[in-house]
Amino acid sequence: MRESPSAVAGPAPDFADAWSQLLRSGPGMALPPQTLRRVAATTADLLRRALGGRTCDTGLAEQAGTLLVEAHFTDPEILAAAVALLQIQPAGPERVPAVAGAFASGWAAALRERTLREQEAIQRAAFRAREDAERARNASEARFRALFEHAAIGIGIADVDGTIVQFNQALRELLGARPEDLWGRRVTELVHPEDAPGVWEAYEDLVKGRRERFQCDKPYYRRDGEVVWTHLTVSLIRDEHGEPRYQVAMVEDITDRYRLQERLRHQATHDPLTGLPNRTAFFDRLEGLFEQPPPDARFGLCYVDLDGFKVVNDSLGHETGDQLLTAVAERLDAALAPLGHLVARLGGDEFVVLLEECRGDQEAVAVAKLVLTTLSRPFLVGGQQLTIGASVGVLAQRIAATTPGAAVRAADLTLYRSKEAGRGRWTLFDPTHNARAVSRYAISVRLPVALDRGEFFVDYQPLCSLSDGSLVAVEALVRWRHPEFGVLGPDEFVGTAEETGLIMPLGRWILERAVGQAAAWVRRYGEAAPQINVNLAVRQIRNPGLVHDVTSILDSTGLEPGRLELEITESAVIGPEDESLRALQAIADAGVSLAVDDFGTGWSNLAYLRDLPVSGLKIAGAFVTDPHRAGTDDPVGWRIVGGLVSLAHALGLTVTAEGVESSQHARRLRSLGCDWGQGWYFGRPMRPERIARWIERGRPD
Repeated sequence: MRESPSAVAGPAPDFADAWSQLLRSGPGMALPPQTLRRVAATTADLLRRALGGRTCDTGLAEQAGTLLVEAHFTDPEILAAAVALLQIQPAGPERVPAVAGAFASGWAAALRERTLREQEAIQRAAFRAREDAERARNASEARFRALFEHAAIGIGIADVDGTIVQFNQALRELLGARPEDLWGRRVTELVHPEDAPGVWEAYEDLVKGRRERFQCDKPYYRRDGEVVWTHLTVSLIRDEHGEPRYQVAMVEDITDRYRLQERLRHQATHDPLTGLPNRTAFFDRLEGLFEQPPPDARFGLCYVDLDGFKVVNDSLGHETGDQLLTAVAERLDAALAPLGHLVARLGGDEFVVLLEECRGDQEAVAVAKLVLTTLSRPFLVGGQQLTIGASVGVLAQRIAATTPGAAVRAADLTLYRSKEAGRGRWTLFDPTHNARAVSRYAISVRLPVALDRGEFFVDYQPLCSLSDGSLVAVEALVRWRHPEFGVLGPDEFVGTAEETGLIMPLGRWILERAVGQAAAWVRRYGEAAPQINVNLAVRQIRNPGLVHDVTSILDSTGLEPGRLELEITESAVIGPEDESLRALQAIADAGVSLAVDDFGTGWSNLAYLRDLPVSGLKIAGAFVTDPHRAGTDDPVGWRIVGGLVSLAHALGLTVTAEGVESSQHARRLRSLGCDWGQGWYFGRPMRPERIARWIERGRPD
């Protein structure tokens, strides 16, 4: 089952008041009341638009954070309180963390820039003091030392070879280092595995004079082994000739902000119930495989859906269902993560396993079997043992042969094939089945507009008397001139139309077109015109407006009711208590004849034929073609046909045999007393013009 995205809500109605109260409680009390009100209103409006807009505009949240710093709201307690207030606002599950993170980022960036401006002023003053050393060395040295030693952020000075020559107390405390740990140490020794890509290339450009400054977020190892995250600004100092002389690093501790951002990022990319990566994280990881993959690189997907989870939810409650999902996630992750596979929850009871370096079908199938084995053991949830199975759709492909979206759709379709096959099993992706499923989907998408665009047309198949071969009726068969797949027969789209409900407007259109054509033949050829047969779908039979549709179409075209026969399938044959029986009876009372189509292929109660207002019976073609292949004079199939003919005649019904392929078929059916025949021996479905020529000549073309 899939979760549908919830609508994005805006902030609570009292958000602006709460926000204003938060700012009044901080250092903003020193601002003039008019200024404070303006700052509160402006920032509240920016955050309201970021939370409740049509799209999540994190730039507005960053702007709000910047404005607070510019208004002197620089106390970290203000930041913590503001983030806490934002996180309780109603909005989408991924929007609140994104907006809160952007606000914190904007606030921190503005504060950092403000601090850097102050520190750069200190730096410039310090080096001016050194240049004036010969005139006022003692005074200048004192000022420089005071500024350097008592600065709020760490400062370190190194020569262009990277040897550290000076550092202040703040830098020592930030790194937890002793003086001897820093004196003479090379800057290049301070490498960390999580350094941003390109940071050391930028450093090389700086010391070689190709750039004046660079900034980055960089982790450092403290002396005690802990990691501190910093915002690093490195500037180049040149001598009087413009040659690089020193590099000055200003190091700001941003560990708390970094951890906050990591928590917010984790919330945005992980399922809050199970802790597994969510749909967003899964697609990010999958799409990363498609960025410049090696030649012939392969990947695999195991799309997992729990069998019977809805029963657990409905019978034991959602709390138990959530506990079961958590247990399933833990077990899958414990079994597959050590193998290097990503396990993610896509929503509901659907999980997916990503094999980033899959060697082929066998490895993907092995993972699917491991999933089924892992979930086969009972789960202890709430003091009771629960057993739940799973179905798995398995796909292993070359990266160059597909796209992320197409691969996931293919795995999903394969999963449903697995469920249809009986559940509790894995099914391997089959390109042929997938192509059919995609075609069915494309057909279902096109169906709603195909009727309006005139893409359907009707052919007519003759029904002939077995006694003399004359044309007695034609059956209307709809065709679809699809712009992509060519001409499609009813078997290729009528089932989809019934599933989607589009059979109702399509069925009425077919009835209008066929009855109108029959009326035109009657006006032109009189009694020589054939009866028109039209199929009714089950949905049409159960439609309360069926009687009105039939009678109004007959009235508008002028066709006599006796020249129309409606065919219903055996699977739609209904009992005497069914509400639809009255509609069929009303149609029959109006003079329209009814026939049961494909009789003998279903399991209908034969006694229903006695109660239904039908006047005809069409024997399924399988009974006609199978006896012929048997090659004997008295096969069982012919006995069945004979029995059905006798049964129908006993009930006063006209019998039509479908699937008449040869003259031998026609002769044998005539000897059994069958009335009419339909099949390629008499003619395939044809255009109305050919039927007209048949009527005129008394024989087919």
